Amino acid sequence: MQQTQLELTITPAIKACGCQLWGLEFSPSGKRSVLRVYIDTETGVDIEQCAAVSRQISSVLDIEDLISGEYTLEVSSPGLDRPLFTLSQYEQNIGMVINLRLRAPFEGRRNFKGLLASVNMDKVMLQLDQDEYELPFESIEKANIVPQL
Repeated sequence: MQQTQLELTITPAIKACGCQLWGLEFSPSGKRSVLRVYIDTETGVDIEQCAAVSRQISSVLDIEDLISGEYTLEVSSPGLDRPLFTLSQYEQNIGMVINLRLRAPFEGRRNFKGLLASVNMDKVMLQLDQDEYELPFESIEKANIVPQL
């Protein structure tokens, strides 16, 4: 299953509920596969919206049959520690502290926590104390905002 195909398939159902797709994660694990879908609106989302989107996505996926075997569907808000999926989401969050994990080590490390300084083309600039790291977007496995409480 390609993630892009899944996004294209479920996005109309999400929009029909008045929400937008923030991102998705699919963790295939035999009988315990999980499809996690993050939705958002300009005013945030509540439990009723999550439930409505979940019903819509379930119906679409039952028809399209994109995921083989059993899976659990979770629909939620991205929350305060929102994950980042797209370059535009990184751009929207310049100036925030983020946790970032790379697919492969860069200068001997995979995990970074620092200030999201800028986004240039397909590179993310992360500032850690006095050091700056320019990381290719495609090398990022996972990133999320560190909540400022």
